Amino acid sequence: MLSGLMQTTPLLISGILRFASRAHADREIVSRLVDEPVWRYDYAGWGRRSAQAAHMLAALGVRAGDRVSSLGWNTHRHFELFYAVPGMGAVLHTANPRLPDDQIAYTINHAESGVLFFERNFLPLVERLKPLLPTVRHFVMLSDAERLDSGTLGAASYEVLIADRATDYDWPQLDENSASFLCYTSGTTGDPKGVLYSHRSVVLHAMAGGLTGAFGFSAFDCVMPCSSLYHATAWGLPFVAPINGCKLVLPCDKMDGASLDELIQAEGVTFSGGVPTIWTMYLAHLERTGGNTGALETLVIGGSAVPRAMAESFQQRYGVKVRQLWGMTETSPIGVVSTPTPKLAAEGEDAMDEVIWTRQGRIQFGIELRIVDEEGNDLPHDGEASGALLVRGPWTVQRYFRADKDAADADGWFDTGDIATIDSYGFMRITDRKKDVIKSGGEWISSIDLENIAVACPGVRIAAVVGVYHPKWEERPLLAIEPHEGETVTEAAVLAFLEPRIVKWWMPDAVVITQVPLTATGKIDKKVLRDRYRDHLADG
Repeated sequence: MLSGLMQTTPLLISGILRFASRAHADREIVSRLVDEPVWRYDYAGWGRRSAQAAHMLAALGVRAGDRVSSLGWNTHRHFELFYAVPGMGAVLHTANPRLPDDQIAYTINHAESGVLFFERNFLPLVERLKPLLPTVRHFVMLSDAERLDSGTLGAASYEVLIADRATDYDWPQLDENSASFLCYTSGTTGDPKGVLYSHRSVVLHAMAGGLTGAFGFSAFDCVMPCSSLYHATAWGLPFVAPINGCKLVLPCDKMDGASLDELIQAEGVTFSGGVPTIWTMYLAHLERTGGNTGALETLVIGGSAVPRAMAESFQQRYGVKVRQLWGMTETSPIGVVSTPTPKLAAEGEDAMDEVIWTRQGRIQFGIELRIVDEEGNDLPHDGEASGALLVRGPWTVQRYFRADKDAADADGWFDTGDIATIDSYGFMRITDRKKDVIKSGGEWISSIDLENIAVACPGVRIAAVVGVYHPKWEERPLLAIEPHEGETVTEAAVLAFLEPRIVKWWMPDAVVITQVPLTATGKIDKKVLRDRYRDHLADG
């Protein structure tokens, strides 16, 4: 083999920091905080404060390879830790505050973190957790000195700890395959699993995320991540935005429609992304107030399927493009994004929208997709054949943290647990999760397709479909409906809406009006629904 004669500079997260703080030094970062005034600075200031944070971590005894945990919102301090911790060679574990206490404690203990950073409004939570966290030596509140409440923890203030530290740092030249972030799955079945990202995987994922086939950023964009920083690093946006010199707006935990509208209008947000429930609230706010979307151009929505009615409203009434994203913690998380192609556009706007709004997205450079049958045979990409979705690529998990065997097979293929089709345009459509597909009398019913139709019914905010036991048909679909605030929705109205839109045997055997439970990552918690209504149809 003849080796190339090019430099082998490692791909490091600190390289993004150095680049953005120099090339886009005056580009603004705006951050809301829990109970402090809005914070404004620029990429140069962020570079200096990230260096101060790295010195602070070293003073706390953090060394290369150590794990540091955070319970943080989308704020500038949390954003600084995204670079300071891995930049110095340690690993940032972004704990999910939406998990039950025992699962949060499990992830911190599994990571063996020695330092825990947390937001002021998490103080009661952290006080409950402290007896369960034997490895945590230091508790640091992400606040200024004035608002520090050390509680029973003896917590220190982040601002006090970084004050007077040097504003430059000699970021080490690490191996690009060294660990950088530890993100845990939501643990809906069994304990959460740790996915240990490398510097290389994060940087490659960030470079791909900015491409026109994905988010398509330029230095003229203003990006507001509404996907949580603790959830798969907010879809990589804290890295994609600095690489492209985008203005960055961080909304803290204030994701209600009015708060997002205020930021979108005041800061000139052009791009945002998050789970469907956030944009349902924002759209309802616009319709209630008669407002507009300002400079907003694109919403990328993931976590669960995008309701077609939502996409149509944003595009047709407000001129905002809606793009779906599919991914998982195990894919860092970008897998596919629903961006158009010339071949698709040539079919006409209606045909293009049909594909864009009903598929999760198209194949991205860096991620390979396969669909296989139960024997592992490849299925055709004809948009009809559905099978188990397998993925592989440089930002896909190989093995879970502390696991004793690989999660991917010998050829690197990881089974996502999804059932999907892939069409001739390269667009993938999730038809269901393996555990959620409903088998009724030998026929398969897609819970996702049924939900997407039901959520378009007037007054419906969330629609969730689960299969529950039926004495004759084995399983039948049960539809749980959560109405918009102030709206009244009846079972009869929902069934009448569905009747002309679905085949007869898909019709739910029951419609329940209830508050639909969500997981820690904002997805519909079907496990809870299945348990709650397990015997609802037992009498046939």
